[in-house]
Amino acid sequence: MPKLILVPTPIGNLKDITYRAVEVLGACDFVICEDTRVSGRLLQHYNIQKKLVSFNVVNEHKLVDKMVKDILHAETVCFVSDAGTPAISDPGFLLVRACIELNIDVECLPGATAFVPALVVSGFPMHSFIFEGFLPHKKGKQTAIKALIGEERTVIFYESPHRLINTLNMMAELLEPGRRVCVARELSKMFEEIKRGTAAEVLAHFTAKEVKGEIVLIVAPNE
Repeated sequence: MPKLILVPTPIGNLKDITYRAVEVLGACDFVICEDTRVSGRLLQHYNIQKKLVSFNVVNEHKLVDKMVKDILHAETVCFVSDAGTPAISDPGFLLVRACIELNIDVECLPGATAFVPALVVSGFPMHSFIFEGFLPHKKGKQTAIKALIGEERTVIFYESPHRLINTLNMMAELLEPGRRVCVARELSKMFEEIKRGTAAEVLAHFTAKEVKGEIVLIVAPNE
């Protein structure tokens, strides 16, 4: 019976992958990935040679049926994103749903996800939190931030470096005075940075420098 295995990959440091993940990638029939160049470097690092098939936000709607047919003719197929756990703010949902509808076994290995270490080091309450993925780029962004007013749970977002200043500026203007945020940048990489403070304080910090890398933005509960 065919099986699709979602395999988390490192969010930065290539050593942050499980023994089991390396074993499964080495034993599968082929690997579905976002970017064959990115995944190719990871597999090469672990001396794994596999056929790589591109499946991303640009082509997933067009290719999902073909991917499922290819999985049906295989024994075990791995699916990876460029970094972290597939389908978490990355392609994967469509493929997983299509496989389930055809009774293809779907498994997800435990492993790297950027928002978990970011939440842990934020110092904000962890007993109740919500993950919202990326904020709207333009339309609806202000409304989404206003919705955080009075929120009693910790809220986690992903953000791009070129939108971070605008987002922090909106939060400083719209949220309660003193509402704290945490920006976790380049987690597990050489230039990892954790900045905590009010939205205004964190805004001032990042306004004074060039912002680069992958970013997790966490908003503390209203106290």
